Amino acid sequence: MSYKRLAIIGIVAAGMVVWALVQSNLSKRPEGGFAAQTGLMQGLDPSAIGSIVLQSEGNTVTLLRQDRAFVVVEKDKYPAMMKQINGLLSACIDIKTTELITSDKANYAQLGVSDDKPKIAIKFLKPDKSILAGILVGKSGDDPIDLYVRLISSDKVYMATKVPPLRTDAMDYIDKKLVDINDEEIGRVSVESTEGSYAITRGSDRGIVLDNIPAGKAAKSNELQQVFFALSNPLFKFVDVKKDSGKMKFDRTYVCELNDSTVYTIQLSSKGNKTYSKWTADVVDKSDVVKESYVESKEALKAKEAKLLALDKTTDFMKRTQGWVYELPEKETKSMTMKFADLLRDESENPADANNTKK
Repeated sequence: MSYKRLAIIGIVAAGMVVWALVQSNLSKRPEGGFAAQTGLMQGLDPSAIGSIVLQSEGNTVTLLRQDRAFVVVEKDKYPAMMKQINGLLSACIDIKTTELITSDKANYAQLGVSDDKPKIAIKFLKPDKSILAGILVGKSGDDPIDLYVRLISSDKVYMATKVPPLRTDAMDYIDKKLVDINDEEIGRVSVESTEGSYAITRGSDRGIVLDNIPAGKAAKSNELQQVFFALSNPLFKFVDVKKDSGKMKFDRTYVCELNDSTVYTIQLSSKGNKTYSKWTADVVDKSDVVKESYVESKEALKAKEAKLLALDKTTDFMKRTQGWVYELPEKETKSMTMKFADLLRDESENPADANNTKK
């Protein structure tokens, strides 16, 4: 009898946890007067949101609902992070007014809350694109932490203090981390280009070894580690993403093999000063995981569980990344495209054995 594949479920519904806060934060303004520390935006129904439009300094970002999630329209409808969507809603809900400033439209432009040129505009639209709710955030008051704010549906401009950060860049709503790898998980890395190829493997003493070092040469410790641990760098994140047009030529390859038989293959292409990548993941060991008739050891069961997890992880990775091209930052690109010669030094330069470096 085969084991059932472990399902890794991380469902965050479109209403999500934070949206419950919308309804619990509906303190009403008292009739007949202004109340300080009152929420600017009240009564928003999250389930009615069809899209969110963010505008800042001439830049527009559209977060479009698709089924139970959102996509970033300006990034070819790449999936948006619900965590960031929730954060945006929380930030809007948390805006508290401290003073009524004006209701005169003639003052809007000076305060940065005009309809045509606000400093920041956040609009929540219905599926038919009609306005559901929206806020305009303008310039600072005498104190930099004080900002002028206005509801799109209202003539009243208020002062608000300590306004939470309102993210308006498209990449702010995209999970830029493709892989989460620990240093110790990496077993082998190989690099291939038109200029040649090389491999770095982990030795029995857990150090890393550059294969086929010429006589009289030794490996540069720092450079070797940069190449080997490129994907486990916690700061490794892509900087942009777009649909794969199929027209780009990829002439370099970086392959990272993990101890659980997972293999990440990154194809690289340079255009000007930018480097683009296409990613695939696979599991080398595709044999069935079978439950034995005898009582298995904890180690054997743990190994089988790790294999099932690896299979599920790579399946999810492929669904998430196929059809996309990712722009990589310069530092990480350099680590993944070093030439064989870049990793070598004359052995006489340093008597230390640089061929067994440990991180």
